[in-house]
Amino acid sequence: MSPEAHSAPRSLAEALRARDDSSLAALLRSRPDLVTPVPTDLTQLATRAGTRASVLRALERLDRFALQTAEALAVAPDPASYDTLLGLMAGDAGDPAVAGALPRALGTLREQALVWGGDDRLRLVRTAREVLAPSPQHPSPTGLGPTVREATSGMSPGRIQEIVTTAGLPSTHDSVSAVAALTALFTHRKKLARLLGQAPEGAREVLSRLVWGPPYGQVTADPAAHLRWLLDRGLLLPTAPGTVVLPREVALHLRAGRAHRAAEPLPPAVAPAATHSARVVDATAAGQAYTALATVEELLKEWDEGGPAVLRAGGLSVRDLKRTAVALDVSEPVAAFWVELAYAAGLIASDGEADERYAATPAYDEWREQPPAERWVRLAQAWLAATRTPGLVGGRDAKDRTLSALGPGLDRSAAPEVRHRVLSLLAGMGPGAAPDAESVLARLHWERPLRGGRRDGEDDLRSRLARWTLSEAELLGLTGRGALSSHGRALLGAPPAAGPGSPAAEAPGAGSSTAGGGPGAGAGEAGTDATGTGAPGHPDSGHPDSGGPGDKLPVHRHRVPDRLVPLSGPEQAVAGAAAARLLAPLLPEPLDHVLLQADLTAVAPGPLRRPLADMLGVLADVESKGGATVYRFTPASVRRALDAGRTAADLHAFLTEHSRTPVPQPLAYLIDDVARRHGHLRVGAASAYVRCDDDALLNEILADKRAAALRLRRLAPTVLAAPADPATLLEGLRAMGYAPAAESAEGDVLIARAHAHRTPPRAAPEPVPDGPPPPDATLLAAAIRAIRAGDLAATAPRKPVGEPLAGGELPRTSSAETLATVQAAVLTGDSLWIGYVNAEGAASQRVISPVRVEGGFVTAYDHTADEVRTYPLHRITGVAELAED
Repeated sequence: MSPEAHSAPRSLAEALRARDDSSLAALLRSRPDLVTPVPTDLTQLATRAGTRASVLRALERLDRFALQTAEALAVAPDPASYDTLLGLMAGDAGDPAVAGALPRALGTLREQALVWGGDDRLRLVRTAREVLAPSPQHPSPTGLGPTVREATSGMSPGRIQEIVTTAGLPSTHDSVSAVAALTALFTHRKKLARLLGQAPEGAREVLSRLVWGPPYGQVTADPAAHLRWLLDRGLLLPTAPGTVVLPREVALHLRAGRAHRAAEPLPPAVAPAATHSARVVDATAAGQAYTALATVEELLKEWDEGGPAVLRAGGLSVRDLKRTAVALDVSEPVAAFWVELAYAAGLIASDGEADERYAATPAYDEWREQPPAERWVRLAQAWLAATRTPGLVGGRDAKDRTLSALGPGLDRSAAPEVRHRVLSLLAGMGPGAAPDAESVLARLHWERPLRGGRRDGEDDLRSRLARWTLSEAELLGLTGRGALSSHGRALLGAPPAAGPGSPAAEAPGAGSSTAGGGPGAGAGEAGTDATGTGAPGHPDSGHPDSGGPGDKLPVHRHRVPDRLVPLSGPEQAVAGAAAARLLAPLLPEPLDHVLLQADLTAVAPGPLRRPLADMLGVLADVESKGGATVYRFTPASVRRALDAGRTAADLHAFLTEHSRTPVPQPLAYLIDDVARRHGHLRVGAASAYVRCDDDALLNEILADKRAAALRLRRLAPTVLAAPADPATLLEGLRAMGYAPAAESAEGDVLIARAHAHRTPPRAAPEPVPDGPPPPDATLLAAAIRAIRAGDLAATAPRKPVGEPLAGGELPRTSSAETLATVQAAVLTGDSLWIGYVNAEGAASQRVISPVRVEGGFVTAYDHTADEVRTYPLHRITGVAELAED
């Protein structure tokens, strides 16, 4: 293809054909929907890139300035020159920041195949122009109205001539030239300024109300004199009875050439709300990480023998969520977060039985045995990748049904991207800097204005996701006091912050996977540093690509890439290991002792080792939590330990071994007293019976009015029977203050141990993707090779065969002609262009070099597939020789 063809493509397909492989790869990576399935050639790729669904998806991923550039092209002439576009963006006075950022924004639009053509003939793809151009049904975001030609399309020729004459222009012979003359007047700044200088009082005020949009206004059947003056000169044009519009050319004059009231070439700064010592941040985050582990363990311990029932529609009931919140001593939204986090990590699931309940999975037992830092990494990575959004719990879906925790309808595909982006912004700030939440939302709104558009002051989903990310990251321990911790940075794959008070050494493997700008990043994203993240005067403020003073800023030590690329599987493992190494020294060491006190309490001054914590959880009740956990011993808790098979001697030995203080006498008396009475009564099935060697005690029970509900009756001096089941009888007697023990059919005491209930092996829920996944390098290389090969077959010059073929139509020749042409090509070594239909009926075009023909098959080197293949002759629809050039 000649250089002229490259500089002046006639279609988007030709523009794509002029790209190199790396440019095509960038397009497919930024718009992954274009590669699913792989297009057969570049013409099909261009067609798919212009479909409405694909264009809308691409527009949604543009940043504010790139979108403003596309909006300006939508109201510019088609095609438009670069200077015209610059004038629409920067205005007559010019703006150095806009001029410096425009090439990058235009490059983004070109890379994503939304704009094609050289700088002298820029064209916005037709679908994008239809979406962004102004119309009465869909006003333009620029606030501009139709052009003079569009607004006068239905006007009578006589009326057009009247407007031209009144505006001071000579009359013409036809409407087309009249409209052209009026357009030339309105686009000539000096002439239009002289005309507006003659406007009566009030006319300029009317225009000023319409200039920034909406451009439509209402007039009466008998308008005022100043309105009549505007209408007679075409400065306002009627569009319907009683409705007028300000022509685009007039509005641009009044706006000094600007398409937007305010262009936003640079992303807004993420301002710090407070700055803390990096060590304080890490310590605070580590403390919260330990609390997160303890909370998840407590939740799973609460559900160890079988958790709440699964609603028929799925999820937890409101009552069960409230009960869980009380057990965890947190609010209901926070309880929903912990439940969803455990579910996302694969630690809880439904058991799938007839009376379906939630319970821990076998993976929970494996998770408990891991070191604390590794357990935290698993939770944090599950949260980062999860599309389920706990913040929606309690809200309503599209059918006005309540959204419940663990229920359907909580997946939001944008959640992982928003979480990662918010944390990336935190990573771009100085060490220990906590961001102002509103500035984070403003930055996200600039980066994705169509997805993050806010209406009437209400936060959209993307803004709410960002707010939830900031609070959930603090709960989880990725941030401390609002600032990103060192182990949080490592988990993201960001390099460690370096600055006063920050850790000096980097953990091995930290920061192993960073990138300045992922494919498909919009203007202001790709290849930029973490600029604009400080307050005015911050040494890193400014933008490196703006062409302004930011170009010469010194590189600060704590600068990190502005957009961190989400990590792949192997990279996640390396980053997780680095985060665990940074977090492990900050977590408290488990203790093997408690402090027993005379008021029947035990104080655990820190986290306890698992065997000690498990046994103490059976022997005592948790009274309070915090920096130190307080356990209280009661007759019921001691009886619980005895029911679990422990003896009084076992309990005395356990407390003596693990207490740093002597065992208080009241606690020893409590254990001995409960043990002495434990098992004195025996309950069995008769439906249930009570037996006791002390008939006076049985008389006392029968005489107690509280036993009336049990309907006990004496079978023998030492035996009472009841119609209730043994479990109910046990609970009833214990409520009366007795300490009965259950016994088996053989008369042996039953040991009541808690039986952990586990679900069958369950996989963690898969995140719901936000559109097709980005293709990897292998798929990209294969797709580009296939597209290039298909394009070669479709565009190869060939000799005419019969009637000229329409674009993309397969050649048609008879079987005899096909066989003769192929046999001749075997002898001469020429290449052929064939149409081929496979066994599934899919048609394709191929360029082949036949090697031999035998048995109804042709063996040939297929240039499109880059390999030797065999084709049945009866499936070749036609054949043509390639032209010599």
